[in-house]
Amino acid sequence: MTLKIALAQTNFLVGNIAANVDNIVLAAIHARDELGAEMIVFPELTLTGYPAEDLLLRTDFITTANNALYQLADRVADIALVVGFPERDGDKLYNSAAVLHQGALLACYRKRALPNYGVFDEQRYFTAGNQPCVFEFNGTFIGLTICEDVWRPGIIEDNKQAGAELLLTLNASPFNSGKIHQREDVVCRQVKAAQIPLVYVNQIGGQDELIFDGASFVADADGNIVFRAEEFKEQITVVEFEGCHPLKNSCAPLYAEVSSEYQALVLGIKDYVRKNGFQGAILGLSGGIDSALVLALAVDALGADKVEAVLLPSRYTQDMSNEDAVLEAKALSVHYHSIPIEPAVNAFTAMLAELFSGTAKDATEENIQARCRGVVLMALSNKQGKLLLTTGNKSEMSVGYATLYGDMSGGFAPIKDVPKLLVYQLARYRNSLSPVIPERVISRPPSAELAPDQVDADSLPPYEVLDPILERYIEKDQSAAEIIAAGFRREDVARAISLVDRNEYKRRQSPPGIRITARAFGRDRRYPITSGYKGM
Repeated sequence: MTLKIALAQTNFLVGNIAANVDNIVLAAIHARDELGAEMIVFPELTLTGYPAEDLLLRTDFITTANNALYQLADRVADIALVVGFPERDGDKLYNSAAVLHQGALLACYRKRALPNYGVFDEQRYFTAGNQPCVFEFNGTFIGLTICEDVWRPGIIEDNKQAGAELLLTLNASPFNSGKIHQREDVVCRQVKAAQIPLVYVNQIGGQDELIFDGASFVADADGNIVFRAEEFKEQITVVEFEGCHPLKNSCAPLYAEVSSEYQALVLGIKDYVRKNGFQGAILGLSGGIDSALVLALAVDALGADKVEAVLLPSRYTQDMSNEDAVLEAKALSVHYHSIPIEPAVNAFTAMLAELFSGTAKDATEENIQARCRGVVLMALSNKQGKLLLTTGNKSEMSVGYATLYGDMSGGFAPIKDVPKLLVYQLARYRNSLSPVIPERVISRPPSAELAPDQVDADSLPPYEVLDPILERYIEKDQSAAEIIAAGFRREDVARAISLVDRNEYKRRQSPPGIRITARAFGRDRRYPITSGYKGM
């Protein structure tokens, strides 16, 4: 006996329940009529999108989702649907999976393992289920699990003990560098131990700062991957089972580390612009490596016709910076123009001259330049309905090397979670596809160009030193003593940690950005602004 199961690696919009239902119906009909599927499995919380956050606290939202489930059951026949939804039962809410077939609810499972770490807040919203769920379909006994369940020891085995011959798991597992390998390793080890094949369907798409990378897969009972969908691509694929054994299918290759991060950033920009209804994107193009990378990412995400670049030179902008910015815009066929900021800087300087009289020039005057640029870019963004992309990287965000209401102005920060050293790697990767970033931009010392002959190294340790310190302190929660013991100079560690600790207020006011590391600012790392804690 054979069974054809479709894996619906789909991109849903959080909160748009009606549109999500329509897309489920279209996907099911396509899988049934074009691919010959008898069952189609969708990602976690299909109806609402994931994560729906505090929408889940709204009674009207949950009522709409539950009503939609029963409407969905009547809209598609001759194929079983496995969909995720927030199930309300009295005063409790469950993260559930329903099996719908021929207008009836065939089975319903409540997620047992609710993650409450990193970017996950499921215990804020849901009550945990406490029972496995096994149902019979076309002669096969099938168990249901949802995402974290297959990471938690014992739950897969429980399904096997309850009679399951095949396991389906609905997932919304977010991307970070290396996550796909960890995901497959954990699941395959548990599958092999329980000797049960598993269908793993993962969400695809960008949702605010989170990226869902797809890479859905099927593992046989020995823990071998026999099918893998593509990363970062919406697709519906059928895998055939014969006597509960998955037949060998195609396994899409995985991206290498830097290329996967690049694809995640492209998807994040594309979906943020598309899902929020912007007409395109705009950014300040300085001739430096950060803005060059963001420009390339934006063009790859949206197309050159949807991206606009603005050069905003000051008296301190070097000629080569302007030259390189123009070369970048031309290489990517992007419309660009130049708006010198000197008139605005002079106007603000004159306005403040009396109050600043008798004081020495410092970062205040430098910040005025950055804030003049921010005003111009925000005005263009407002007028044209384009999303202003900021170009600050994670190293800068960590130590506050950015200007509030200046270069931090904007609606989205694509490389906010990209350390400076990775910026260089991503730039070189993009140039390996086609040369769009001048080599001089990659090789010359980075500079904010807000003062004569300024370079980042004037204020910060070299990035080769700074980035590893930041990774240890921010992402791994290591103490100063641990970092110093690892071989870093005390003065470099002290400088970096003190900057991180005192710039939480800036990060809290920065735009959302795409999460690609295991510990990003925002949902992952929530520190108080007002705090007596000193890391050093």
